[in-house]
Amino acid sequence: MKNSYSTNARRHFIKQSSFALMSIPFIGSSNANETFEKVVFNPISLSERTERINKAIKLMQEKGIGALVLDAGTSMEYFTGLRWYPSERSMLAILTQNGNTIYICPAFEEDRLNELSKVAGETITWDEHENPFQLTIKQLHKYGIRKGKIAIEDKARFFIADGLRDSSKDFQFILGNDIIVPCRSIKSTHEIELMQIASNVTLKAIDYALPFLKEGVSAAFIAEKIAYAHQQMGAQHDFADVNFGIASSFPHGSSKRGPLLNGDTVMMDVGCRIGGYCSDITRTFVFGKASQYQKEIWELEQKAQLAGFQAAKLGVACEEVDKAARKVITDAGFGPDYKLPGVPHRTGHGIGMNGHEWPYMVKNNKTLLEPGMCFSIEPTIAIPGKFGVRLEDCVFMTEKGPQWFSQPATKLLEI
Repeated sequence: MKNSYSTNARRHFIKQSSFALMSIPFIGSSNANETFEKVVFNPISLSERTERINKAIKLMQEKGIGALVLDAGTSMEYFTGLRWYPSERSMLAILTQNGNTIYICPAFEEDRLNELSKVAGETITWDEHENPFQLTIKQLHKYGIRKGKIAIEDKARFFIADGLRDSSKDFQFILGNDIIVPCRSIKSTHEIELMQIASNVTLKAIDYALPFLKEGVSAAFIAEKIAYAHQQMGAQHDFADVNFGIASSFPHGSSKRGPLLNGDTVMMDVGCRIGGYCSDITRTFVFGKASQYQKEIWELEQKAQLAGFQAAKLGVACEEVDKAARKVITDAGFGPDYKLPGVPHRTGHGIGMNGHEWPYMVKNNKTLLEPGMCFSIEPTIAIPGKFGVRLEDCVFMTEKGPQWFSQPATKLLEI
């Protein structure tokens, strides 16, 4: 096609993304010479991390848990601000019930820890021949924690949990979700602001990529344009899963991705990070003129997404969001359950510092929706051998109910 992206289509997408474009001024023309303004944001402060630790301490005291052990990863960064690669040399952060923060650190990494640490604590180093788990137990004893329950975060690697168990038979080592989930699943106003900025950036990155959709182009080329736009706006590019035609029927894309052809469904699942917080947005278009069937499936997906949003009420179980969205698609003759053609996966996932975290909008999840919870609504319709449609936007729960981070698409765009 000579003109693969009409002016009207672009104007319509910009209108849908207007909040993002007001927040991040749209500068330049609709071509490769486009320029961007970098976003400005305030990172999570030390006082905020202190509040998080205090909440965890209160939960430990209420539940009779002596300490929480964090492996290198997201939860360690959430509480302490320390971002550390999870190598075979264990780097642990321990929060105790009586308010102590302890770092178990490889000795030769101590200087780097001092550079990177944001929350003060006692540092215990171990040399290469020493056992860091025995040192951990020794430190717990030092602070009067000699028996009872010790929580280990759910993402801790097996050798760490196993090493701690082998180092002491006096403790009961349990999963740390009763402490971590209530902290991380309820976002603060600041966290929501960072996620809003990330969503705004991603909407503009998708918009930037649309003019490059031309017959014969590769999905990888479009993904590169999205990554470029994210980076130009000062975001950390996370992912751009772009699929054309039959590949769009694979929920997370196919390894066999052909060039863009006239009539193809185009699915873009895109995300970035701002200040460590994620966006996750999916849009589905048609390159050229859409068939009646493509239009019907897109509109069905739109209705299902709206039903999920309307079901997301305070005090309602997460599973009800999945149930409401899935019912729209099942009532149209698809499924049932996860049977294809139909909805291949849950309706949504929590989002925050990780793209997928608590809470999950899935059958049998009885967790009740509360203010501060953030999650996606993306029921997805997969038609094997033909195409798929996903409309994904994330919401945050307020005292008045759900609010969109990104306004849902209102019309199928024919590019």
